[in-house]
Amino acid sequence: MEPAVVATDESRVRLRAGLISLVVSIVLLAAKYQAYLLTGSTAILSDALESIVNVVAAVFALGGLLFAGRPADRNHPYGHGKIEFFSAAFEGGLIAFAAVVIIYEVVLALLRGGEVRRLEWGLAIVVVAGLVNLVLGWFLIRTGRAHASLTLVADGQHVLSDFYTSVGIVVGLLLVRLTGIPWLDPLVAAVVALNLMWTGARLVRHAAGGLLDEEDTALLGRILDVLRGHVAQGVIRIHHLRAIRAGRFHHVDAHLVVPEFWSVEVAHELAEDLAQQVIKELGVEGELSFHTDPCHRAYCAMCDLADCGIRREPFHARPLLTLEEAVQPDMPHPARG
Repeated sequence: MEPAVVATDESRVRLRAGLISLVVSIVLLAAKYQAYLLTGSTAILSDALESIVNVVAAVFALGGLLFAGRPADRNHPYGHGKIEFFSAAFEGGLIAFAAVVIIYEVVLALLRGGEVRRLEWGLAIVVVAGLVNLVLGWFLIRTGRAHASLTLVADGQHVLSDFYTSVGIVVGLLLVRLTGIPWLDPLVAAVVALNLMWTGARLVRHAAGGLLDEEDTALLGRILDVLRGHVAQGVIRIHHLRAIRAGRFHHVDAHLVVPEFWSVEVAHELAEDLAQQVIKELGVEGELSFHTDPCHRAYCAMCDLADCGIRREPFHARPLLTLEEAVQPDMPHPARG
């Protein structure tokens, strides 16, 4: 019962963070649009357009978090966590779309010309909005990483990009005020658009990797660090190590090389106990499945099992298990002495 309670509490934390993001995004959108009406600045309009994306993305992220928090069922035996990758990809696409719209507004502003006005009020609103986004982005990323939510991390990165946008806009509008050159305003908006395009493409690329089960080298490295401590006394080697993450859930499987004279029951009990221990040491939610392979007396020199009566040669040394060896799909048979 305790893991279920923890999972529910974590889901509530994620949902609360998503709701905070939505409410703050709506307030900042209203503030930035008011700043645009006061100043007529294309740069501030670009900031407001990005805030529209923030609101839509926050709504989608909240829905994604609600769906991702549902437990596994018969139709979704690996859970619903991958909806977070869809959410991140959607948000990245929205960011890129906002960049295209901003470029369109920049072209119009350069063609028709324009004059910014009442910059003091516009700058004040943008500065305050930027500081709010800085705090919100940091909060979302910190919460997302602490509770394994790609949706919150992606939302936080987007909000932080909004903060950097605001910084650029403030600098640009100060230059307009100091120099009196009006075309600096759309130029700043164009720089903002390029930055947004890069952010959106990066988010989509990361989400695509998750949807295609791209190898998570960092996660495999963490798992291998734990497994290395258990390669001894019957767990001879490990290969075909694979891992994917769907939301907060981790799905790991690997093959264990065990003594060939062990019974199915003994090998099964060791695999079950080891799986529970590894998940516990990793400190994550998920499942780990081990398949056991007989050693075929090909690993005698690196097997330290004391009561083995069929070994061909004495134990010599146990080489460090590397990631390259652990992920190999086929069991490498070392040369026999």
